[in-house]
Amino acid sequence: MTDIMITQEMIDRINVLARKSKTAEGLTDAEKEEQQVLRRAYIDAFKRNMRATLENIEIVDGDQK
Repeated sequence: MTDIMITQEMIDRINVLARKSKTAEGLTDAEKEEQQVLRRAYIDAFKRNMRATLENIEIVDGDQK
């Protein structure tokens, strides 16, 4: 996993590439590669954040004193 911080600009670029891929024009090979790199970075960051959130959850049993 990479430790890349996802910025709003990166998310915007992911969305631009996704919209362009659905058009008749499609993506160039360079844009396809860029899309894969950005998507992987986004997924890795999401997993890191989810893992950190789950590790910070503390289960409290209200029945125990």
